[in-house]
Amino acid sequence: MAYVVYGIPNCNTVKKALNWLNDHQIAYEFHDYKKKSVSPDKLQSWTQQQPWEKLLNRAGTTWKQLPEEEKSSVLQTSQAIDLMLRKNSVIKRPIIEDPAGRIVAVGFDESQYAQLFRVNDLR
Repeated sequence: MAYVVYGIPNCNTVKKALNWLNDHQIAYEFHDYKKKSVSPDKLQSWTQQQPWEKLLNRAGTTWKQLPEEEKSSVLQTSQAIDLMLRKNSVIKRPIIEDPAGRIVAVGFDESQYAQLFRVNDLR
């Protein structure tokens, strides 16, 4: 079984992560937020594994374009999940799950990936 990478294909961070995984021959399936969305159950599972604050992309355009009132109303898990369901571009990306559905990475960090996937990069 392969890892599952959740993201948006035109996101630069997702592109970097997918290129890294391909370069290191790590098997994965790609789940496009835009085409397939993310279920409430999946978001609930993620927020049980990681703090919702880590899953919410506050640096992205979608968050920045939200009215201040909407941003300030996100104070707990249920509100964050509601926002992520309505505006899935606000979910941090990529999120990588192992075959058992556990989050192994949020975002892209080359050194973290090398450690996580036990890759020795001798380039």
